[in-house]
Amino acid sequence: MSVAVVFETHSTSVDNERGIATGWNQGELSATGREQARELGERRRDDGIAVVFTSDLRRAVETAELAFAGSPIPVVHDARLRECNYGLLNGMPRAQLEAERVLRLETPFPGGESWREAVDRIAGFLRELAESHDGRRVLVIGHVATRWALDHVATGVPLATLAEAPFAWREGWEYTLSSEGGTHHDA
Repeated sequence: MSVAVVFETHSTSVDNERGIATGWNQGELSATGREQARELGERRRDDGIAVVFTSDLRRAVETAELAFAGSPIPVVHDARLRECNYGLLNGMPRAQLEAERVLRLETPFPGGESWREAVDRIAGFLRELAESHDGRRVLVIGHVATRWALDHVATGVPLATLAEAPFAWREGWEYTLSSEGGTHHDA
């Protein structure tokens, strides 16, 4: 059993532009983000996608709504695809998140979760996906934690390595997930 997963981050949010780490706050897309979402739809509508799964946080939902408006491709919201919960620090300055990232791999943010807990939550979704969508190509719209989970589950990249690397936005990552593990290849 295997599923082809295309991962895209939510489009640029107002918080991204302001240097805010939104976490579990809803967030909303900026004008740039709305244009990126429309471009995502143009890129992926005819890409063999059977279904779109998105985090239920507003910035990801809005990305999917704009990208697939009027499309017959179903869009499913799933809370397991949320960003890491920074708890009391949701909405902190991005610079503070950068300083906290490695420290919070195993230790939860105050009132929130650790990166490991976030990745494990998303990994549960990915295991289900490999079983329930065998032979299909799906799109997942999420956050940094979503991509870390895909890299960790599909290719075994250690979380510490992911935490130390800067995040660079791009137009999609592709993975193959199976019940035996996964592989990653560039989009």
